[in-house]
Amino acid sequence: MTPTLYIGNKNYSSWSMRPWLALRWADVGFEERVIPLGGDTYGTGTNPAILAVSPSGRVPALAVGETVLWDSLAICEWANEQTGGALWPKDSTARALARSVASEMHSSFAPLRRDLSMNLRRRTPAQAWAEDTKRDIARLTNLWTELRTRYGARGPWLFGERSIADAFYAPVATRLRTYGIELTPPCKTYCTTIFLDAAFAEWERAALSETWMIPQTDALYP
Repeated sequence: MTPTLYIGNKNYSSWSMRPWLALRWADVGFEERVIPLGGDTYGTGTNPAILAVSPSGRVPALAVGETVLWDSLAICEWANEQTGGALWPKDSTARALARSVASEMHSSFAPLRRDLSMNLRRRTPAQAWAEDTKRDIARLTNLWTELRTRYGARGPWLFGERSIADAFYAPVATRLRTYGIELTPPCKTYCTTIFLDAAFAEWERAALSETWMIPQTDALYP
């Protein structure tokens, strides 16, 4: 049975992008169903259409037969297992570090999420960010610079070869682009690697063709 991935609007849903990329990179066939976000239930986990397919009331959710996976990292790990482990670095130390990096994105960077919401259509001039947001941006760019310096000889992704860690940071690269964040040369090159990836480009084309908007998000910045 073909798995079904339930996702939100591609222009806005950073959490949906992550497992979608991992499944594409793993060459796992799946059906895609977009559930538009927004409205009175936005951000509350009470959207009836989402609750019908995801016990948490949030997307993404992957239905595999009668089993539903409702966490982005869990879906990425499932995709990795379908490949025999190809979505994490082969080296055990690099693999543990990549899991740490992905988990940090999964659980941290709340100020960055708050102030730099994902919107692939938007471009804004540089802004004066809150101090906690500045710290998140600094942490992010320092992390990327360190990893690209350490693993750059192995390839253009964070750990050389493409991994789940890259799926987790791909939406963040779009946020930095959207809000005009100044980046170090290694970070700029890394973002370019993401933007040129065929699966990412497919997602972005679909996002830019969407016609619906989320007023709560689009009204934040001109």
